[in-house]
Amino acid sequence: MTTLERCYRRLLLAYPRSYRAAHGDELLDVLLESARPGQSVPVFREALGLIFGGARARIAHLATGSTWADGVHLGITAVSVANLAALLPYAGAVPWWTLLSALALLAILRGQLGAAFALTALTGAKSVAIAGGWQVFDLTLVPVSPTFLTRDFLFERSSPFAVACAFAVALLGLLVLIRRGGPVRVRSWWWWAAVPPIAWAGPAWMPDGTPYPISLSRLSVEVGVFALAVVGAYLARDLRWALASGIYLLAASGELNLRVEYLTRQHLAYWSMLVLLTLGAAIAPYRPRRHLLD
Repeated sequence: MTTLERCYRRLLLAYPRSYRAAHGDELLDVLLESARPGQSVPVFREALGLIFGGARARIAHLATGSTWADGVHLGITAVSVANLAALLPYAGAVPWWTLLSALALLAILRGQLGAAFALTALTGAKSVAIAGGWQVFDLTLVPVSPTFLTRDFLFERSSPFAVACAFAVALLGLLVLIRRGGPVRVRSWWWWAAVPPIAWAGPAWMPDGTPYPISLSRLSVEVGVFALAVVGAYLARDLRWALASGIYLLAASGELNLRVEYLTRQHLAYWSMLVLLTLGAAIAPYRPRRHLLD
């Protein structure tokens, strides 16, 4: 295998595995035949085109199957990531409940809806109890102190209703998918990478002393994922990403609505960005098609 062929094979990894199995060898032959004599690395423009083409092919591959079912599953996946992130800094104090929350997310990612519903219901009931100072299932000393990533007590800046709202959104979505029947898509392992930055109470976007701060790391992850939803909706002309964004926005808005008296202009800007990106994902599939003129 030449150096040029090795480089092309690496670039073709940008395409989905099914696409590479069907067209990879043919595409590789075309690339090698069109190369200049003695060429050892791909031309920059050609390499960039393969990367973008692979990303587009992956998005088109994701836009298959039931739009609404996949959108609901994607939305509750994002909500479950946030629910796990809320417990992660307290893993040393409530290890078993953090583990159950992680198992609930794992079950959602692997498409095990029944197990995900049971685990989410158990974790949600315990989380609501901790937020309200009640004892459910086992004895938990409240307030629950953090062990890393934050200095706040567990649900110190939240309320039982806000915690229940986030878990209710996930449970309702799971119940809808269970009632529908049939398998759902297995999600990427990359969702786990979003948990630590959402959990980290690092530098806040709000002024110091704000009763309800939102960390820059969480803001960056959420805005980045919502922006990817707009890109996916634009390229695939599909509404599943808009539906998923709306489900996550519903859970996030429940928390903000209970903190109206503490909200600042930065909070309003944060919420407005998520709303605008959600609207963008809903409008992007309806962009006018380009028509070639004779």
